[in-house]
Amino acid sequence: MNNFKQYEDAIAVYHNGLNVKTAPIFCWDFHNEFLTEVKSFFLDLNKLNSISSKNKWVENNWDLKNSLRDEVIIVTDARLKIVFASHNIVKMNGYVEDEVLGKSPKMFQGEATNHITSNEIRIAILDQQPFEKVVMNYKKNGEVYACLIKGYPVFNSKGELSHYIAFEKAA
Repeated sequence: MNNFKQYEDAIAVYHNGLNVKTAPIFCWDFHNEFLTEVKSFFLDLNKLNSISSKNKWVENNWDLKNSLRDEVIIVTDARLKIVFASHNIVKMNGYVEDEVLGKSPKMFQGEATNHITSNEIRIAILDQQPFEKVVMNYKKNGEVYACLIKGYPVFNSKGELSHYIAFEKAA
């Protein structure tokens, strides 16, 4: 028994002599946030791929993977009703996808939105042309923010207008 006592004392002296800084375990929160972000990314990518294949979108050169990480992607049908919003939308304006589905992107606009810019976007949409504009939009809490929108008409394999896709980020 004496040998174990000496061993335990030696270990205690060793550990007490270490200069170890302890920290509370916050990493679980970071890890959970990371996993949630990864899951959301893949869910969004699968939804976009599903919409694309179901509607037979013509191939394009969009980098959806990087866009999903850095931007908000909104897809509307040809009647301009939102059918998809990426998970990043909540970071940008406080809305979650379920709150915007079936609504028009005009729901983000208000008094501070420039009507000339809105009209230029409307004309591009009517002409089925891509556009890139900065618009003053509103967050869910009513706060105004500048939003860079890159919008594109999306056509199916028959050449018919299928959807519109917008890549958005705070400007």
